[in-house]
Amino acid sequence: MSITFDSHVGTCCEQRYIPETKSTPRRKDVDLATIERAVRTILTAVGEDPDRPGLKETPRRVARMYKEMFSGLHTDPARHLHVTFPEDYDEMVLVRDISFTSMCEHHLLPFSGVAHVAYIPNGRVTGLSKLARVVEEVSRRPQVQERMTAEVADMIERELQTSGVAVVVKAEHSCMSIRGVRKPGSQTVTSALRGVFKTNESSRAEVMSLINNG
Repeated sequence: MSITFDSHVGTCCEQRYIPETKSTPRRKDVDLATIERAVRTILTAVGEDPDRPGLKETPRRVARMYKEMFSGLHTDPARHLHVTFPEDYDEMVLVRDISFTSMCEHHLLPFSGVAHVAYIPNGRVTGLSKLARVVEEVSRRPQVQERMTAEVADMIERELQTSGVAVVVKAEHSCMSIRGVRKPGSQTVTSALRGVFKTNESSRAEVMSLINNG
């Protein structure tokens, strides 16, 4: 169960994350030439001249940007969690304020923010930077914040066999701030709790206190 909170409208609702059962086969690389042609078509469609000096190189730039922004489609973020170390430590490990930028799959506009990732080891720990790498690569694909939050939590729980995982993501979506309702500064908060953080009230309160209050 994940909790979604929109700080602008002040509403909170619970959502059950349902993984996709079907997936479209993905290319193993990025077709830059096709992206360039598509960008030229878009520029023409909105009434621009893609051959004028200011726009002549834009299709190439956009293609390279998409290659960077969607690089997570061609990697397996879980591989970062395969490196672990035996450690007799069974208390919380929390990495706060992992910055990220992802692309909303609804409008292909960016949303940016921070992720807070906590887990309770079960005999083995992983490098702290590995948690940040997982967030980075999961974010580098067409996303919705709710799914991104759940994917990070599920991956850490599965790969590290943890006693508990908590992931909280806070982000501002440009599809809300620059178009549509146009409410800059609105922040969306999502959480995914697994193991003891979901079943034990005191553990949940502790991790949320550390995330929210430092």
